[in-house]
Order: sequence, then structure tokens, then C-alpha cells
Amino acid sequence: MTNNTAAIIGGGVIGGGWAARFLLNGWDVRVFDPDPEAKRKIGEVLDNARRSLPGLSDVMLPDEGSLTFHDTMSGAVEGANWIQESVPERLDLKRKVFQTLQAHCREDAVIGSSTSGFKPSELQGCATRPGQIMVAHPFNPVYLLPLIELVTTPANDAPLVEKARTIISSVGMYPLHVKKEIDAHIADRFLEAVWREALWLVRDGIATTEEIDNAIRYGFGIRWAQMGLFETYRVAGGEAGMAHFIAQFGPCLKWPWTKLMDVPDLTDELIKTIADQSDDQSGAHSIRELERIRDNNLVGMMRALKAQDWGAGALLNAQDSTLVAGSVLAARADQIDDVGQPIVTGRRAVPLDWTDYNGHMNEARYLHAFCDATDRFMELIGCDGDYIASGGSYFTAETHIRHLHEAHAGAKIEIRTRVLDGQGKKMHLWHEMYEGDVLLATGEHMLIHVSLETRRPSEPGAGVGATLTRIGDAQAALDMPEGAGRFIGAPR
Repeated sequence: MTNNTAAIIGGGVIGGGWAARFLLNGWDVRVFDPDPEAKRKIGEVLDNARRSLPGLSDVMLPDEGSLTFHDTMSGAVEGANWIQESVPERLDLKRKVFQTLQAHCREDAVIGSSTSGFKPSELQGCATRPGQIMVAHPFNPVYLLPLIELVTTPANDAPLVEKARTIISSVGMYPLHVKKEIDAHIADRFLEAVWREALWLVRDGIATTEEIDNAIRYGFGIRWAQMGLFETYRVAGGEAGMAHFIAQFGPCLKWPWTKLMDVPDLTDELIKTIADQSDDQSGAHSIRELERIRDNNLVGMMRALKAQDWGAGALLNAQDSTLVAGSVLAARADQIDDVGQPIVTGRRAVPLDWTDYNGHMNEARYLHAFCDATDRFMELIGCDGDYIASGGSYFTAETHIRHLHEAHAGAKIEIRTRVLDGQGKKMHLWHEMYEGDVLLATGEHMLIHVSLETRRPSEPGAGVGATLTRIGDAQAALDMPEGAGRFIGAPR
């Protein structure tokens, strides 16, 4: 993605999130924002993003692109193939910005607007090229949450819409193409409905802000996060499904449960009540602390979904597969230039949930990383899913890990693997984990080939055995690594 450039017009919370999403996925990012504090604000957003976003992937994200700040919009959009407008929600301002952008940008560039309320047809009014402008509405934090509401009109050319979808997907996000425009799009209309009802509950003294938040985060919020609305209700209908659910609960829609068509007057008293309750609820933390707590929770939830290959997790797994295909992690040994040197079997960032109470990577996660490296090496020699399905695999018999330096959340680690013994049923591996040039840990692993039918040692298949032996012979000339063969507390 090194040739891709994104221009960010407006570097507030949303614009900064867009900058981080593109930058950490290898794009060059050019920012225009007249705010003299823009560099500081975007820098703080980037600090949070660098700490959290890479940990969603089990492989390394591309190298960061370059980040530059520009004094003019014309300078920022030069050469950009994606332009994201995130200026304040004033239609006259947005239209003026679009006129300036189109006077200087590439005609084939996508111009996306982060607007949460305006329809694309309103944004396209007075534009030189209306078909170039579309809504690309994200959710905060943009660098973590994958949903983009891509709202278009008949004026938008199909090839440019497809280009927008492709770019959004390439940076790990989900383009929800809204083909019929409506005020506030889709997601914000749901949020507005919940917000209206919440205001009434506070206004009428029924619940505090904290009680309302607890109702969401301990209940339906978790269900919605992984299954949405309709699928949640379909499951609630039991074996009879959605039809039964509607038949059972449909009459409730006629009951006066909510005040969705009314909004309480936002009097000074009500605003003060809400603000005071909100401060009491979470005022012990600064906004930056709350952002990091939020990011920790989001990463943990999405990684849990990733393990089930479900919802946002399935999206992350798909991006990992794309990243592996374009990385140094070869699929087969015959794709490696020199098997006589240690082979890269893992490149990733340390996820937030891999750290412990000491603030560094938990010892169990070193084994996790080395296990992933072993799995990658097994794939390299042909012991892949098809081979294992045929009845053969390797079982680990013994492991010794040395912890040499600390690794922290967001650290970019690389694992290099060599074969100490690859004869017969044995696979004796040596892993080294690095952060840059610093050796963080070593892992020595003895594995034995087994028959999955008998669960006993067996000779590996001819192809697997030959490839393992070839790599072991090629690496036999290397010096024995320091620490190999050690037991706890004793030199070799």
C-alpha cells in the first residue's frame, strides 16, 4: 500500500481516527487542519491507536506510512486517492470545502464525508463533480471500530463506489453500502432512539446515567455486539424462530412503553443533572484514560469474536489472511530463498490482552507466540490442515523458554526459527523472539511425529520428513545457539 495516499481534512477526534486507521495500514497521510493544536491532538490519537490496533491482528500490519501536515487544503490533497472530510456539521461549510477540494484534487479520488446526519445529495449540491462525493460515516474510535456507512446517490459512478468499497475493506473495515439515502443514515437512527428514551428516563427521575449505561453494557449491549438486533430476536424466538418471536412480542409495540416521538426539553436543570451524574459516574478518569480503557475492552471483545470467527472477528481474520499473503511468512519451504538461515515464522504486535499486572507480556503469551511459530513452521514443511486431516501430526513433548527482556503492549515482535534436529520422528526447534535487534526470549521445543489414529509416535510422511531433514541439514552449519540444551538455572 506504499503508493496510497489519504488526505484528512479536519483533524479532530474523527479525523484523527481516520488518519490513524490509514497510517497504521501503510498509507501515507496528509492532514489539513487550521487548529494550531492539530499535531498534538492527532499525535495523542495515534499513540492510542499504535497501542491497540496492531494487537487485533495475529500478523504484522504493514509498515506505517508517512504523516505530514499542510497549511492548505490544496497542498494536502495533492496526489491523494482518498480524501476524508471531517469538518464541523455545517452544510454551508462542507459545501465550501468540497468546492475547494475539487479544484485541486484528482478527478478519480474518492471524497468521503464523515457526516453523521447530512445526506449525500445535500453534500453534492453546488459541487463541480457531484459523483465524486459520498458519505463515508465511521464510528469512534475509527481506528478500532470497523463499520463505515457508505451512502451514495445515483450521481455516484459505480466504478468509484466500488473503489471506495475496496479501499475501506483493504484497511480492515466493513463498508455497509446504504443505497437509499435517509437522514442520519442507519446506525445513528438507532442511537438517536435510545438516546431519546434515555433522556426521558433521566428527566423523569427513573434512572441515573450510570444505571442506564449498566442496563446496556451488562445486558443487550453484549448481545448486539456479536449478533445484532434481528438475529438476537430470532434466537429469542426459540426453535420456531423469528415468526414466533414476533407473534409473542409484537403486541407489545402497541403498549405505551416508550416516548420515542417526544424529546424532553433540554433545560439548564436537565443538562446539569445529566452532566453531574456523568461526572460522578466516570469523572475519576481523564478522557485519555477513558479512551485507553475503552480501547482495552474493544480489543478484548473483538479478539474473543476473532477466536469464534464471528462478526467483527471474522472481518479481522480475513484481513490477517490478506496480510499473511503479502508478508515474508512464506506458505511453503520451497518459497524461501535460503533455508540455511533461521526462518521468519511470526511477525505481529503484542495485543493489549497479552499483558499482565506487571505491565509487560504475560509469560504464557510467550508460549502462545512460540506455539503460533511452530504451527507456521509445520505448515512450511507440509504438515498443514490437509496433512493433519490425513492422520499425521506433531505433538510437543518438551518446552523450555528463556525470558530475556520485557515486551509491552504494541511492541512489534518477530520470531525466527531453526531446526536443531529433524531426523526420523523428531522435530527439535529453536525459536528466537526479537523486537527490532533486541532478543526478547528463546523457545526450545521437542516435538514427536504421531499417528492421530493410534496417538503413538510414527514416521512422518515422505514429503514432510524429507523437507524437515533438508532444512535441518542446511542449518547444521550454523553455530549452536547460546542457551540451547539448558535446563533451569544451569549453563549448557
